[in-house]
Amino acid sequence: MQSVSEVVISEVQGGALTVADLEALADTLMQSVALGASIGFVLPFGFVQAQAFWQKLLPAFELGERRLLVARLDGIIIGTVQLVVDQPANGAHRGDIVKLMVHPDGRRRGIARQLMAWAEALARVEGKTLLVLDTVTGSPAQTLYEDLGFVLSGTIPHYAMSTTGILESTSVMYKVLV
Repeated sequence: MQSVSEVVISEVQGGALTVADLEALADTLMQSVALGASIGFVLPFGFVQAQAFWQKLLPAFELGERRLLVARLDGIIIGTVQLVVDQPANGAHRGDIVKLMVHPDGRRRGIARQLMAWAEALARVEGKTLLVLDTVTGSPAQTLYEDLGFVLSGTIPHYAMSTTGILESTSVMYKVLV
């Protein structure tokens, strides 16, 4: 009989990431970009660039400016999302959801939904009453966010370049937590 592995969601406390964690995060980022995820990168994009991205964020995780949630399968990180809690004084009530991604090996298991539920719960603990994010207009991600109660605020045409060099519209979304 084959056992089913359980996905475990947790917050990485104080940016405490092992070398294996950083490699898994870099691989997840690299694979997501290769499959066309619009998360800030264009092709060509490789493992070294992905590692550099995560290394650059370590101080923000350590300071608690960004909170890092990860999904692990058999102890290996296969998904992640960040909650940006460090905001200017007039936006202290707001949290930004950024860089939701799931490794191709972990897709279709509800991991993105679980990560978002944890991010929302963490935002509430942090006293946030509003979550904001942006995503490619008409994408499966937009549908996911709508299913999770996010509301479309508007779209911006030609906002970001896709991984293949096409300018795409973005949908700005929000969720009130009160």
